[in-house]
Amino acid sequence: MERFKIWIDKANILLEVLPYIKKFHNSTIVIKIGGEPMVDETAKMNFALDVVLMKYVGINPVIIHGGGKQITDMMRTLGKNPVFINGLRVTDKKTMEITEMVLTGLVNKDIVGLINHHGGKAVGVSGRDGNLIEAVKWKGRSDLGFVGEVKKVNPEVITTLIEKNFIPIISPVGLGQKGDAYNINADTAASRIAVALKAVKLIILSNVRGIYRKPDDEKSFISTLKIKEISRLIKKKIVTKGMLPKVESCIYALQNGVRKAHVINGLIPHSIILEIFTEAGVGTEIIR
Repeated sequence: MERFKIWIDKANILLEVLPYIKKFHNSTIVIKIGGEPMVDETAKMNFALDVVLMKYVGINPVIIHGGGKQITDMMRTLGKNPVFINGLRVTDKKTMEITEMVLTGLVNKDIVGLINHHGGKAVGVSGRDGNLIEAVKWKGRSDLGFVGEVKKVNPEVITTLIEKNFIPIISPVGLGQKGDAYNINADTAASRIAVALKAVKLIILSNVRGIYRKPDDEKSFISTLKIKEISRLIKKKIVTKGMLPKVESCIYALQNGVRKAHVINGLIPHSIILEIFTEAGVGTEIIR
């Protein structure tokens, strides 16, 4: 028996995962990837492997990606300086052309290629394909140009891909009423798509572990949060800046039918698998 111990241990690990496989079999899980996990080569590879594994055990992963850093880099390469107002990119016609080129033509296809390389069947689409994301101009205090809000999600193109056993990879470019492209916040797009697909989970990959009661205190990490508790953290300005749109997207998803939402560190190896298939998880789980 001793000679088989290492293999028996591996078999026991697989059996520990069985209840989670049964629980989520044939379910849809929406995953948003952005920031550092998208530019770190090891993190990207681990992400692709996690997604492929999910598909092969009977889960339907749907991926939405960002690409802010890549857009900024391309703008500078093309001699155009990015302009931000309160952290939001001012997106004139030329900037929108660059944005769509980067999101749909470069970032999207990079993720598609990586997943396919590791044995998946990924297909990249834009929010403009199949009228997936209908958008309207963002109604903030400042005019940001072609920055949009989600008006409606038409998920038929995604459900068709899932039915044919493909993994949809979505770039957050919306379709305006006149056929124009609009830049949509990827966290927001992910939450709206999760609701439209009746997903069981929304997972947002970040470069931090999750939510803390005290940002600089590792011991204050929160593994599980209710919506009411999050509202208090927002009011106290504990949840601010880049974490705020992620948390607001999670709240929207939960209030509109998604069972659970998660904010996790995409730089942790196989963080998605750890979050879905283990009791403890690795990030912050948000529940109703």
